[in-house]
Amino acid sequence: MTVPGTRTSARTRTRSRTWRAERELDLATTLGPMRRGSGDPTMRVARGEVWRATRTPEGPATVRIASISPCAVRASAWGPGAAWALHALPALLGAHDEACGFTPRHPCIREAWRRHRGWRVPRSGQVMEALVPAVLEQKVTGREAWGAWRHLLRRYGEPAPGPAALLPPGMRIPPAPEVWRRVPSWEWHRAGVDSSRSRTVVTAAGAAGRLEAVSDLPHDVAGARLRTLPGIGAWTAAEVAQRALGDPDAVSVGDYHLSSLVGTALVGERVDDDAMLELLEPYRGHRYRAVRMIELSGVRIERHGPRYAGRDYRAL
Repeated sequence: MTVPGTRTSARTRTRSRTWRAERELDLATTLGPMRRGSGDPTMRVARGEVWRATRTPEGPATVRIASISPCAVRASAWGPGAAWALHALPALLGAHDEACGFTPRHPCIREAWRRHRGWRVPRSGQVMEALVPAVLEQKVTGREAWGAWRHLLRRYGEPAPGPAALLPPGMRIPPAPEVWRRVPSWEWHRAGVDSSRSRTVVTAAGAAGRLEAVSDLPHDVAGARLRTLPGIGAWTAAEVAQRALGDPDAVSVGDYHLSSLVGTALVGERVDDDAMLELLEPYRGHRYRAVRMIELSGVRIERHGPRYAGRDYRAL
C-alpha cells in the first residue's frame, strides 16, 4: 500500500510501502550487484538500510529500504517516480525469481546457498541504468570504471529527491538518455573513458526506448536483442540481464577474472571460458545463481605477479 505523506513538494513528499516476502529476504546481498563500488552516488548501504537513487519511467526517485523482519521490508520513496519505484520494489528484491530446480552440486555452492537462502536475482526493469555502468566496466579494472561512473554522475546527474536532513550526502540520479547523448568528448576523456566505450553509451542512449522494451521479452530474446547494438557483446548483455532483467542463467562470459574464480572454486584450478561453461552446464537455467553463490562463498583466486594497474586514458 502506498501512503502519501503530508508534504506538498513532489521532491520531498514521502510515499511508503511495507512488503512481506514469502521467504527469508537478504536485502543487502540481493541488491549488492546493483552497487558500482563503495562510492556509488546512486546507492548507499548502512545499518540494515539500502538507499537507491534511480530514474524511473515517471521521473527521478529516491528509495530507502529497511529490513523490519527476516521476511519483510519497509520502503519510503521521494520524487516524481516514487510511486513507480514502490510498485517495482518486489521485483527489485527478487519476488519473481524462482529457485526451483537449483540443486547445488559442489560443496562451496552448497554451503553458500545454505548461508544465503535469502538471496534472489534482482530485477530492476531499468535497462539503461544497468547498461551504462556495464559499458564503463568493459575491459578495464573495477576501480577505473567506478571512478568514471562517479565522475560522470557528479557532473551530469542530478541531486536525488527527498528531505535533505534524511538523504545520505552526495546521492545523484543517473542522467537521462538525452543527457548522456550530449556529454562532450573532453568530459569522457576527463572521466578516463575511451572513445569506444563513450560511443557505445551514446549509441545506446539514442536507442533507449527500444532498449527499455527488452525488459518485457523472454530472457534469451532480450539478450539477443541487446547484442544487436554496436559495442554490446555477450559480457555486457549478461551484466545487464543479471540486474535489469532478473535472468538467473546469464553468465558473464569474457570476464577477466570470472572463469578463474569458477575453476578455482569447482575444480581447484584456473580455467578458460569454455571450461567454465562446461563446469556450469549442470546448473543450466541457474548458472548465474551458481556463479553468485561462488562469489559469496569467499573463494579467492591465488594471484601471481603484479596487479594490473589500469590505463590512464586522460594522459593520451
